[in-house]
Amino acid sequence: MTKSGSLTQEARFRLKSSPEYSQASFAWVTSLLLTVLLLFNSYDLGRQEFRPFLLTALCIYLFFTIIQSILMLLIRKDLIRHGHISALTRRLAWVQLLAICSGNIFIVTAAFHLIKKAKQVEYTFAVYMLLTQLFVIGVSALNMFKPYVSDTFLPAMAALLFILVIDLVVLMIVAQYTAVSIIPRWMIAVSILLILTSVTGNVFALLLGISIIGRYRRQGKQKSNFWNDLWDRLAPNVTAMSGMFFIIFLFSISICSFFTFDYSMAVENNYSVLLQPPSLAYPLGTDDFGRCLFSRIVFGARISLIVGCLSTIIPVIIGGVLGAFSGFYGRHTDNIIMRLLDVLYAIPGILLAIAIIAAFGANTVNLILALSLGSIPTYARTMRASVLYVSTFEFVEAARALGYNNRSIIFKHIIPNSLAPMIIKSTLTIGGAVIATSSLSYLGLGVEPHIPEWGNILKLGSTYLETHSYLAIYPGLAIILLVLSFNFLGDGLRDALDPKLVKA
Repeated sequence: MTKSGSLTQEARFRLKSSPEYSQASFAWVTSLLLTVLLLFNSYDLGRQEFRPFLLTALCIYLFFTIIQSILMLLIRKDLIRHGHISALTRRLAWVQLLAICSGNIFIVTAAFHLIKKAKQVEYTFAVYMLLTQLFVIGVSALNMFKPYVSDTFLPAMAALLFILVIDLVVLMIVAQYTAVSIIPRWMIAVSILLILTSVTGNVFALLLGISIIGRYRRQGKQKSNFWNDLWDRLAPNVTAMSGMFFIIFLFSISICSFFTFDYSMAVENNYSVLLQPPSLAYPLGTDDFGRCLFSRIVFGARISLIVGCLSTIIPVIIGGVLGAFSGFYGRHTDNIIMRLLDVLYAIPGILLAIAIIAAFGANTVNLILALSLGSIPTYARTMRASVLYVSTFEFVEAARALGYNNRSIIFKHIIPNSLAPMIIKSTLTIGGAVIATSSLSYLGLGVEPHIPEWGNILKLGSTYLETHSYLAIYPGLAIILLVLSFNFLGDGLRDALDPKLVKA
């Protein structure tokens, strides 16, 4: 191999192994796609004129996309020539932080990670915690343009802004102290404060608080555990963390909407504003009953997350326990449990859900039970296979030799070491539960028709595809983004928990 060929191979390795370059490339591609989307929507073909608001957004996105392309080329040049990113290139990332005004989460995240050279997982949590809080405040602030707001809007917004200040201060503290080997004792108080602020649904604050406490207890010790190693491998994954951000953002806005959104805007008819196009008062327009589509989608996220998560957690618990007993005891126990589950597995899940809802009525509880019942066999099979594999390990024999009973061995030793495949499967299949929820609601077999749920909203909007297509486009996009987010997170967890990749 020639010298030039060796340098080319080394340069490729530098680019491939650089998380900053990967994040910059991902941010550039997504920002470019969003810019092209705005370009096609900024011109009204019917009226033969530009839409001022979308045209302004297009110019802003185009500016930051161009800067991001320059930044990506500079990172590439630095890595190829010097093997590291120069300080000048990192300082240029401060400009990209202004993209937060446009809501471009991809560029802002890439900029935060480019600014800081040495990063710990706590810094990643702090960045996403701050961005989640900013997005929740930004979405909630759009209610100021509505004809009226909820009674708790002003105190809730004041509380959210106060938490935002705390998050900003914590980000600066974390950026300073997590890069050193010793964490001061007073940071325990900071972590407790973060855990308390996570009541808004900002799970990143909870993860950051727990992570700081864990680092404080481990400092000075060469000790690691399953969860620390998992986050260390998952945090650099851009797509997985982006999916996790969107899920946590929806979860947080679902909780905060109790105080910042007026539920009547989503359910009460207002015949004076029927089928209004998107505006400041109604960011996504109104439907054929004059209800605010923006508010309906926000409240619909609550239903989709609750039904999707519960219809996954229930079969994970039931199927996991059945699979664990089946794989551990084997023989007659295995045959009885698995043959009964095979009968249930033979019935297609969606048909079983339709039959249950048709028999017992369409409501949220029946929908959760119907979706959960059909998923139990798949989780039981996954757990059974994991238990059969883990049962061959020496620590199981050591537990038996020490006199542990079978129940202790199963729940304290085997199941904790068999959770990885269950975690991956649940995150990958929860998107299917969200789609099933919306599909059944679209067919009139899901949640009650008067409840704002994405499937119900999509069903009403589908009748206006030719005249008011936004009524179907926005809930459809919400479903797509949520499902993709769970899939991205599941793919990231699969890579982080893959034994072959971990060893590599």
